[in-house]
Parts: sequence; C-alpha cells; structure tokens
Amino acid sequence: MRPLVEDSDVQCLRSQRNFGEIIAAQRKSQYPTYLDVSCAGAATKDLYAEQYPGIPPQLDAVGPATKLVTMTLGGNDGGTFGTAVTSCSDLAAADPSGAPCRERYGSRFTDYLTSTTAPALTKTLTAVRAKAPSARVVIVGYPWLLPATGGCYPTMRIAAGDVPYLREVQQTLNTVVQRAARQTGSTYVSMAAASSGHDACAAPQTRWIEPMVGATTTVTLHPNAAGQQALAAATLRMLGR
Repeated sequence: MRPLVEDSDVQCLRSQRNFGEIIAAQRKSQYPTYLDVSCAGAATKDLYAEQYPGIPPQLDAVGPATKLVTMTLGGNDGGTFGTAVTSCSDLAAADPSGAPCRERYGSRFTDYLTSTTAPALTKTLTAVRAKAPSARVVIVGYPWLLPATGGCYPTMRIAAGDVPYLREVQQTLNTVVQRAARQTGSTYVSMAAASSGHDACAAPQTRWIEPMVGATTTVTLHPNAAGQQALAAATLRMLGR
C-alpha cells in the first residue's frame, strides 16, 4: 500500500512519503538507520525471493541489529483482496443495486484468507522475528476501502449490495493479520476505528483511500498522503514514546 507520487521509484512505486518514511523521520534519534524495502503488490512470498529482477528478498533487509520493523502485508497474497475488488467491479454495471459479486463468489475470498493467507502470514512474521530477534515487529491493518453500507457507485464501481460483502472480506483480512501478529508476538495496529469515514467514498478532503473514479493521485484504491500520515500516526501511538 504505497502512493504513486513524483518521488517514487519505477518498479516498486516506493514513495519517500509512505508511513514508514514518516515514522523514520519522526523517530530518527531512536532509530538513526532506516531502510525502506516496501514494494507495491508485495505478498508474503516476496520476503523470501526477488519480487522483480534486482529487487532483493525483503528479509535480506533485517538482521540482529534491527530494532524496528513496520509493514502492511497479506492483502496481495494470491491477489485475493485486489481480485475481490476487481471481480466485484466487473459485475457491478449489470446490477448496481444488487449483490452480484456475493451471489457469484460467496465465501471464496474469505475462505482463501483463512486457509492460505493466515498460515503464510504466521510463517512470514515468524521468519522476520527469527532474523531480527531484537526488533519490535509491527504490522498495520488495512484502512477501510468502503463505507459500511451504500457505497458511491460509480465513483467506486461496486454494487450497493456488494459493499457490505467487500467489507466482510476486508474485515476477514484484518482479522487474519491480527491473529498472525498475536501468534508470533508481533504488534498489530488496527486502522478500523480511525479510518471510519475516511474510505474511498468520502469527500476528497476527507478520504484516506483514492477511489476508482475521480482520484487525486495516479494510483487508485491505495492510501493517499493523508492516509499515509494516518497510518504513521496510529503506529507512532502504538510505539509510544
């Protein structure tokens, strides 16, 4: 989850204003050395192997001297959450007031999250903690993409009945992330309460996630600058002084 801005790299779209960069800038005295290995579209497998040619496995970045690791992870595994949003969007035009995505896919996405993403996250967080035994490992939950009900078709091309369906998928994703953190002794930062009302259907000056239509950045369905600030603020509160 990274905004594409003018200071990002080409392959990973790694912004110099993502939440990790913000945390590093504000805690420079505490964590004087910082390395950003975030990469757009990264899944748990990319901690162990090159995501793109020349992009080292993310686990290579941590070691015994590492004191803090922050991440968002899980939503790209198997393309599950992104696939769910795309699939629902593809079906919305034919039945914008119905729930065509729920009717077609049922529990497919949540089943994958609980059966496949969950153990992958636990394995990955365990690996991070093994390579960086002195580090505090922090994994941040995903801010709400959609409101609880209604939606904002066609700004977000999701049928009204599928808005709560996708919320269920995202809630399952965040629950899986939270459980993996608890099982591995990592720290989970919830964005659920903080991001309520700041979803992609909110007004431009309020939203933290850019919508499919009318986005103010070149990457949609990802946190904008305000969203990255919010992720950083929530993480800093969890870290304390």
